[in-house]
Amino acid sequence: MAFISVIIPLFNKERFIKKTLLSVLNQTFSDFEILLINDGSTDSSVDIVNSFDDERITLYSTENKGVSHARNYGVSKSTSDLIALLDADDLWEFNHLENLHNLYTSFPKCGLYATAYYKRFFNGKKMNTHFNGVSKDHFGVIDDYFLASTKDSIAWTSAVMIPKKTILEVGGFDNEMRSGQDTDLWIRIALKESVAFSALATANKIILSPQYHLSYSSNRVDRMKLFENFKDVDSSNTSFKKYMDLNRFSVAIERKAAGDFNSYRQLKKEIDLTNLNRIQRVLLNTPSLFIGLLKQFQNTLLRYNIYLSPFKKQ
Repeated sequence: MAFISVIIPLFNKERFIKKTLLSVLNQTFSDFEILLINDGSTDSSVDIVNSFDDERITLYSTENKGVSHARNYGVSKSTSDLIALLDADDLWEFNHLENLHNLYTSFPKCGLYATAYYKRFFNGKKMNTHFNGVSKDHFGVIDDYFLASTKDSIAWTSAVMIPKKTILEVGGFDNEMRSGQDTDLWIRIALKESVAFSALATANKIILSPQYHLSYSSNRVDRMKLFENFKDVDSSNTSFKKYMDLNRFSVAIERKAAGDFNSYRQLKKEIDLTNLNRIQRVLLNTPSLFIGLLKQFQNTLLRYNIYLSPFKKQ
């Protein structure tokens, strides 16, 4: 039995899966198995996976049921007590699993283990992530997961490891959500369990289509369920309320840009404006046409490795 099971959902990632797999196989910590869940790919992704000759790799194929189902299926097939997640178009630094392993052995009773990560827009320059009130050399349990995640999120899908028993206890990923299912799971875990974090960045979040920063995707409306799931927690947890209001702000902007003004107005009404910074309050009331122009401007700057975000100051 391997020490860590690495689960990779796979759907039409022929351009990326080879580099992603190599970033796992080249890890300094080698006691792992890789479970690739082919979620109905129609390109050459499966052929590329099959070209690898490594006994640690196992490929499963299912009907196209979405990334939540693929991850949950991978968990059900895993032989390890610890689950590391990786998307098929992201990359790990050579010491990522070593980083997570060290974190786990130092703090073995946590329900979630996470490392810092780089953002790479259009696969360009590595940009550091920023966490609220967390030192640059932090290695240990996070005092307040939700407060720490009000800039960048402490937990990000390709930089976390979760005990298998924790995933099973909280019910795994929500199969009905096509967007926001990862945030939903982190919340359910962080409300019940301690979270350990290493500020050493050992994963790369590859963002080739960064539209969601000031726009939307077709599945982003699923995030509305996120707020309904935890509406009873808001009033009793100040830092959680701020964390959720920042998520409401993000989705409200997306909904307005998408022309979904009913969802936008509903979310805006639920936000405590004191939880937003000045820029966010202005954007919340900015016309959708201007938001679209801001998105285009933001994307242009990203191609020159300049990242402007309304979340940098909280």
